[in-house]
Amino acid sequence: MDATLLRKVGLTEYEYGLVLERLGRSPNHLELGMIGALWSEHCGYKHTKPLLKMLPSTGPRVVVGPGEENAGVVSIGDGYVVVLKIESHNHPSAVEPYQGAATGVGGILRDIFTMGARPVAVLDSLRFGPLVLPRNRYLFNGVVAGISGYGNCVGVPTVGGEVFFDPAYSDNPLVNVMCVGLARADRLLRARTGRPGDLLILVGAATGRDGIHGATFASATLGAETEALRPAVQVGDPFTEKLLLEACLELAESGLPVGLQDLGAAGITAAAVEAAARGGHGVEIDVDRVPRREAGMTPYEVMLSESQERMLVIARPEDEPKVGAIFAKWGLNYSTIGRVTADGLVRVVAGGEVAGELPVRLLTEPPTYQLEGRPLPEWIERRRLDLSGLPDLRLFATPWDTSGAPVVSDVLIRLLGSPNIASKEYVFRQYDHQVLLNTVVGPGADAAVLRVKGTSRAIAVTTDGNGRLCFLNPRLGAMIAVAEAARNLVCVGRPPTA
Repeated sequence: MDATLLRKVGLTEYEYGLVLERLGRSPNHLELGMIGALWSEHCGYKHTKPLLKMLPSTGPRVVVGPGEENAGVVSIGDGYVVVLKIESHNHPSAVEPYQGAATGVGGILRDIFTMGARPVAVLDSLRFGPLVLPRNRYLFNGVVAGISGYGNCVGVPTVGGEVFFDPAYSDNPLVNVMCVGLARADRLLRARTGRPGDLLILVGAATGRDGIHGATFASATLGAETEALRPAVQVGDPFTEKLLLEACLELAESGLPVGLQDLGAAGITAAAVEAAARGGHGVEIDVDRVPRREAGMTPYEVMLSESQERMLVIARPEDEPKVGAIFAKWGLNYSTIGRVTADGLVRVVAGGEVAGELPVRLLTEPPTYQLEGRPLPEWIERRRLDLSGLPDLRLFATPWDTSGAPVVSDVLIRLLGSPNIASKEYVFRQYDHQVLLNTVVGPGADAAVLRVKGTSRAIAVTTDGNGRLCFLNPRLGAMIAVAEAARNLVCVGRPPTA
């Protein structure tokens, strides 16, 4: 196999050997692209899955834990649940900051309402290089504008978050977006197939060429060639997302869908395959029935496009007219593109011929790797233990001159001028944090507080982290991040739940 092609789809020669062994033949171009997307770090968690399984994920309030569905679910009583998730859109934001951040918001919103929950809040956790560099200022302003532009248009408040600056993030920012949703426990939807014969209905925006190889792009190491990767960045439309949100919530209330899955990384491929895997079935997809906004698209492009604002509905054949009526009410285009099968295969049909056919389990069971721990370099060890570089705390004292007027230390002035200490109002004043009228405590506090209308309950939400501490001591730094987030919640009177 050509090494260049393997790199393009994100596979190593070792992994291609595994494909040949498991499949018993050479995959064609479409099949190879599908495998590469779902075996990418972004979709397959090849290096992180063994570590993530070590995290505590059960408890009396946990309804759905990590890895089971699109988002986690915890009970808050009175028949209500909170649905929550955080994910990154780092590489797209490094290449095209506005759209990268905007579609990061769009994707996390869909992860929430695909479970039948109404998104009630967005938070963000951002990292950039020093703003003295023009490129970093461009990335910073673009990301902040993308988050506000998408969230404000959809009508979901951005109520909190954090921003930090460090040279480690120059040219490669971290853009993490969290969404919190609210739902009745008895109205939760699952992203899975029900039974053979159920229909796959694609609804929302038409499919284009934006975002192809987005999953493998997100798993790669960025370099000087990033400008050439702009086609891998999706383009968002928050107004279509708003229609999709309301339509899917009405669909959840109707009880019609068997399952609902958003189209994020790896597009139709991941959405259909993951739903089939959870249901223990196969799927057959006719790419000729997928609405497109560009002419001449190949099955490969259709199956791997990551065009935004699209959802996959699994419904019983007899319910198709009712499902279609709800989408028509909201002015959304939809098409039945396939069906659930009993054979455990994902089959792609184009022009009446089978264009690709793979076992679902092959796609959803990528190889995993055990990360090899290495000692920290000596200079880091010295930095971790050497406190001599810290300023003398007496420098921050405010001496008084003979007239009785305080003299402000130059060190204090420089500290207050640091963007890591300065007010972040420049960022959060661009966000609408009062839309939906649930926000009791908004941005700028230790944690945001949101009322749950119709009840006497409220929820508190926060994001926090410390990259420098995690760099110096990953285990201890992560523990400190959890503890700090917990203290933020305690400061507004709420015990940590999840």
